[in-house]
Amino acid sequence: MMGVDDIAELKNLSREQLETMAEAADQILECYRLLGKSGENIVAEVLRGEGEFFEWDHYPKGDVYDHVTHAQYYYHAHPAGLRGDEHGHFHTFLRPKGMPRGIRPKDLADAEPARDANDALSHLVAISMNSAGFPDRLFTTNRWVTAETWYDAADVIAMIDHFVIDLARPSLPVNIWITAMMRLFRLRIERLLHQRDAAVAEHLAKHPGENVYEDRNLEVTSMAEISVEDQVRGVRKALSAARRRGSGAPRKNRR
Repeated sequence: MMGVDDIAELKNLSREQLETMAEAADQILECYRLLGKSGENIVAEVLRGEGEFFEWDHYPKGDVYDHVTHAQYYYHAHPAGLRGDEHGHFHTFLRPKGMPRGIRPKDLADAEPARDANDALSHLVAISMNSAGFPDRLFTTNRWVTAETWYDAADVIAMIDHFVIDLARPSLPVNIWITAMMRLFRLRIERLLHQRDAAVAEHLAKHPGENVYEDRNLEVTSMAEISVEDQVRGVRKALSAARRRGSGAPRKNRR
């Protein structure tokens, strides 16, 4: 659930930032409304027409990749999941052609250049979905989990706003929803990415000389519970307060 720190942080955001988050909230709720009219949810929609659901397989098959923004995602499940009631999770990525200028991979001893420069993709965040088909956790992972190229947290944070899936297929509601989730929970994602780097640094300190990025004992590097409903209420409350502050500014004398 959303904690006190999140509410305090929301109050410190600009009105423009809050309006962006509020717009994302409206988009998410509209996706839920439309899917709910036919008894569907985000998970059912992403799996629609995909046949039998197998653990580890990517859905939709071949992933979803926007060739203009170079954002990418897929949905899958592990045999045990993050916990008993997890159905699966979405992994989100951005490829180099969609990244802001000047961003470079972290200089690591074992780093090998990608065969194609655009293959040096970065994992942003994973969205865990419960058995009812709704998001309830965000988490980050170690490099080996998604075979990503490693970028420092500050650089990954700079990529967040560039994650846009502007496609009608294979599912417009899912594409709108996953793009909006990155906006609505931007603060939480930022915090998780900083925690990710701290977890990696702590693990390395405890295991000097080991390749921490390939250590199978370190899989999930940070995690947080989320509630769309709580976040929407918090954003709307903070935005309402920001608008009141704006309307209370003294008017200029027009004479």
